[in-house]
Amino acid sequence: MDMNSGIKRRAMLKGAVAGTALAAPGAGIAADGMAKVKAAIAANHDAAVARLQEWIRLPSIAAEDRGYPEGPEHMQRLALDAGFQHAEIIPSKGKPGVFATLDAGAKKTLGIYFMYDVKQFDPSEWEHPPLAAKLVDKPGFGKVIVGRGAVNQKGPQATFLAALHAMKAAGRTLPVNLVLIAEGEEEIASPNFHEIVTVPKVAAALKKTVGVIIPTGWQSPATGGVTLALGAKGAVEFELTVSGEKWGRGPRGDIHSSEKARVDSPPWRLVAALSTLVSKDGNTVTIDGIQEQVAPLTARQKQLIAMTAANTSEADAKKALGVERWIDDMSWEESMIRLAQVPTVNIQGLVSGYMGPGGKTVLPGRATAKIEMRLVPDLTKEDTLAKLRAHLDKRGFSDVEINVTGGYGPTQTDEGSALIRAELATCERMGVKATLHPRLAGSWPGVIFTGPPLNLPAGQFGFGHGSGAHAPNEYFVIESSNPKVLGMDDAAYGFVDFLYQVAATG
Repeated sequence: MDMNSGIKRRAMLKGAVAGTALAAPGAGIAADGMAKVKAAIAANHDAAVARLQEWIRLPSIAAEDRGYPEGPEHMQRLALDAGFQHAEIIPSKGKPGVFATLDAGAKKTLGIYFMYDVKQFDPSEWEHPPLAAKLVDKPGFGKVIVGRGAVNQKGPQATFLAALHAMKAAGRTLPVNLVLIAEGEEEIASPNFHEIVTVPKVAAALKKTVGVIIPTGWQSPATGGVTLALGAKGAVEFELTVSGEKWGRGPRGDIHSSEKARVDSPPWRLVAALSTLVSKDGNTVTIDGIQEQVAPLTARQKQLIAMTAANTSEADAKKALGVERWIDDMSWEESMIRLAQVPTVNIQGLVSGYMGPGGKTVLPGRATAKIEMRLVPDLTKEDTLAKLRAHLDKRGFSDVEINVTGGYGPTQTDEGSALIRAELATCERMGVKATLHPRLAGSWPGVIFTGPPLNLPAGQFGFGHGSGAHAPNEYFVIESSNPKVLGMDDAAYGFVDFLYQVAATG
């Protein structure tokens, strides 16, 4: 799709929305006022796209200590430019956060969670440079931006900012006040985010909100539907290390491999320790005390999963993942139940000895496994790590070091909360089929909002589409050629509508 056809499409949509679901205001705004907002979104299209491209070209990668302090400083400017009257950088032991407030004089306040950091990338794996933020035509999708952070999370967040810019340009006062909190360590499991949220002025502002959303763009390209998650698994990231020095056996450094006949091997000891954490097939966590603490899914949660399974495509999921079978050849619905209820231990990477071309006859003196665990209710980060330590010690692996790099517990929100009801109502008015799902298999630090002392509803919301998070060729749809998926402009309008619905939902 060329740029001219995209302009024609936007003009056509602008004229066609009268009389469709898109024309109906969320609540409390006249049709002429909403028309002005839609016109402002269309007029600001190029600026919104340029804003997203600039953001992608300025990466902040906590894992590489890259893009700081530029990342939080840019996030602060984005908030101020979008109409937040106050925006400040909040320090932590790690990367700083950004706290911003927009007082519209409204009765209700909505919390917004942003992340300004992105995952690492290898440019050699990409079809287009990952920081070029190039606009390309993607068959079946339309015009998309390709770049690291395009969908996770800068594209959806830039779409939300586009909604605020349009309201300002149209001379409309927001129907709700906003509290924005952005962090720069989400991609390393948010090790210091709690410091930022518990700053008294930040916590006080969040406490006044009806809940917190993270903007998303997860419409299914096959159906156009969205899945609204009522929770998410927690995550703990850590390294397990065996060294000859700490073990008291094996070499202190790499030695000639012929010595294996009489010298213990740290890599083999690490393999032995890892094998105690899961069943032989690697699919069931066997750390002492973990399974006993897992809260089973409720009948309602299983019902929601069955409904989601009936309205989603197993074939599409397998194709996207590049897999042919699920564990134990289970059914689609069974796989979704397991995805929601099962804690996991995953090996992200193993590091030891020589990894270059050809062989090198060494017996390594050190071996490390990069691990992440996904947690479900009623597991917590602290208790899980304590159980892991006790499990290893009981089996004689007290020398195995545990270096925790980040993590948090699972999150859960009541489907009857005003926040979720506002999300469902907005989807219905936008003509987007919504399915409730009990829990994301992925993770975000929502428990910092849903847990004490804030105890707020929290979740993901938004329209549009993108894919490739954490992978090469990540993209976000700007101008959609798929009639079932909203482009960036219409997704921005969806956020406007949502704000009005939040204001109207008791």
